[in-house]
Amino acid sequence: MFDGPEPIYLQIAQMIRAQVLAGELAEEEQVMSTTQFATTFRINPATAAKAFAGLVDEGVLYKRRGLGMFVAPGARERLLAEHRARFFDEVLDPALAQADLLDIPAAQIVEHVLGRPRPAGPGTGDAPRTGPTTDPNPR
Repeated sequence: MFDGPEPIYLQIAQMIRAQVLAGELAEEEQVMSTTQFATTFRINPATAAKAFAGLVDEGVLYKRRGLGMFVAPGARERLLAEHRARFFDEVLDPALAQADLLDIPAAQIVEHVLGRPRPAGPGTGDAPRTGPTTDPNPR
């Protein structure tokens, strides 16, 4: 399961972040204990504890004394905000810079984005789009 190039504790933290983002772990929901995690995934409990400690520092998890670790209130919203900011910085801004080099007008980019089919469901913001629409406030 944990076969990526990153240290296992970072992979564990990323897995839990992804579960929170996807809504698989809700606010105030208890997560597996470090012992359960270590047993389930056959890893050292200290590795799981390091991942959890990092998530506590980030505000994704918090500890209830004697009860275990829980998803922090607002964790999903914080993660969404961080991922959205990173998306603009790492994906969209470079793509827009490339569009400028290719002399692609902003209106054509907006038309393309609004006209592409989107799957309905969590994280899409709305129902699938079926054709081009006009945005009254293009960028």
